Amino acid sequence: MLLPETITLHQTALARIVAGLFALLGLMNEAAPNRIAKDLHRTLARTLRPAESAVRRLIVFLAASIKTKPLPQRPMPADIFSYNEGKDAKKARMSFKLFDPRPRLLRPQRRRDALRAQPRISFFGDNEVRTLSLGASPQPAGDGLAPSASLVRRLQALQSALENLPRQARRLKRALVRRARSERLKLRGPLRPGRPPGFRKRALGEIDAILHQCDWLARETLPDTS
Repeated sequence: MLLPETITLHQTALARIVAGLFALLGLMNEAAPNRIAKDLHRTLARTLRPAESAVRRLIVFLAASIKTKPLPQRPMPADIFSYNEGKDAKKARMSFKLFDPRPRLLRPQRRRDALRAQPRISFFGDNEVRTLSLGASPQPAGDGLAPSASLVRRLQALQSALENLPRQARRLKRALVRRARSERLKLRGPLRPGRPPGFRKRALGEIDAILHQCDWLARETLPDTS
């Protein structure tokens, strides 16, 4: 399938960014370290999230021009998984998420262990007061590393989707047909209302500019995605 020039340009730029993320991760021969530095993990996630949103919007833009018949219903293959799952994730095929994660209504509260009241026992005598704290001992600082398995699976799923956008667009069309038949879903569109995941109002790098443009393309194609 011949892709529109607009999609090809963004696809090329995103492929270059994804290749750079793999290089930062040190992924060689489909093997990556099980744990990586937390700073590196944050750097990769900061770019991966908007890259996923940009690719998702390219798929939405492309799906608008595709006509496909929904396939008959069939059971989900056992080896298909979402990249945040996974008991047997290493053996499973990767599946790119075609729908934006819905925004949280309430932000999780940060734990403030240091300010929690701790039980204490005071001893009086010899003109002094001695206090013994019965609180839990402070946790060790850790090794400064974070697990990389989920990040690697997301990168692989993103790369796989980017290499075959028409296939992902057909997947999306079929998924939208199934969602349209559901009476329980309120938000059936692939894009969530408001800003896309990973959106930064002030672009800090190339990925931010690409996401801005891809989001505009998708919104113009599907004015009402809710």
